[in-house]
Amino acid sequence: MAAMAKNYYEILGVPKTATEDDIKKAFRKLAQKHHPDKKDGDEAKFKEASEAYAVLSDKKRRAEYDAYGKTFAGGGPGAQGFGDFDFSHFQNAGFQGNFQEFDLGDIFGDFFAGGSPRAKSRGRDISIDIELPFKEAIFGTERRVLIAKLGVCEECAGSGAKHGSKVVTCPTCNGKGELRETRNTFFGAFSTARTCPKCRGRGEIPETPCPRCRGEGVIKREEEIHVVVPAGVSDGEMIRMPGLGEAAAGAPAGDLYVKLHVRRDAHFIREGNNLETRLSIRLTDALLGGEHRIRTLDGDETLHVPAGIIHGEMVRMRGKGVPYGRGSRGDLLVRINIDFPKKLSKDARELVERLRREGL
Repeated sequence: MAAMAKNYYEILGVPKTATEDDIKKAFRKLAQKHHPDKKDGDEAKFKEASEAYAVLSDKKRRAEYDAYGKTFAGGGPGAQGFGDFDFSHFQNAGFQGNFQEFDLGDIFGDFFAGGSPRAKSRGRDISIDIELPFKEAIFGTERRVLIAKLGVCEECAGSGAKHGSKVVTCPTCNGKGELRETRNTFFGAFSTARTCPKCRGRGEIPETPCPRCRGEGVIKREEEIHVVVPAGVSDGEMIRMPGLGEAAAGAPAGDLYVKLHVRRDAHFIREGNNLETRLSIRLTDALLGGEHRIRTLDGDETLHVPAGIIHGEMVRMRGKGVPYGRGSRGDLLVRINIDFPKKLSKDARELVERLRREGL
């Protein structure tokens, strides 16, 4: 029995109507994820995605594939068991043909020479969690949080050198901050670069190390962070604070991410920019209408319940919801629950019977 033809569209995760740009973006995403030079890469999936892209990015081959479920270009001498996939698209120096539009540094920047690790070096991003009462999440608040992280050494101001000492060129990388290596892959030979472990990308080392940070330029210390929580945040939302992550010697600091956890409230439920609450009223109030005191986030307020309201109906209090935009607020939606009496007195039953006779 003949083997089932591969569905290249499913492999790339795009529909048959996908544009060339959609196909290129899908391949780039899969290539970054599965490349075998990555620690968690998957060579089989990478080759499969490459095969699919080689066909779908070529107008002629894509038309053949759409019409017949295969292509007729032939595998060529470099085909190595991939059916219609023509490895002649790859040359020793890199991508050719349909792949020439790709920037290797863009797709494989983590491990190919698309960007200098020295230039990309920065402090580590860190995250903290903050729990907020429901009302503070609605109206906003401020927090001061003490966290332990790597910070710039105050004694040497991040240079790593003892006060009065000087810095000298790193002998390991000769001041370049990086070490270059050549790696052979099934694409051919590629030059890669990694940060110099001696100077950590700075190209310089202190002649006499700072006694406090031991020449690192950074040191573990506690720092108080002022967090401003804007009005209207949601549970699970993240606040990014650039430059407040861990410091790195001779490089920008990372970012601090604050994850917000909003406690549930016993009286209110949030629905977008609106809030929802409940109000229980008597049957007579539902029939005749009336005024009721109700809890809002701004304090107790009077709510007018119109006559003839039905069970489960909503009454809207405008401007009592979640702040958003410039001075705008959502609404408070009050869901009416009618408390129907379980037992009726003799007089009450007679009154209800009269209402029934009147067709009510």
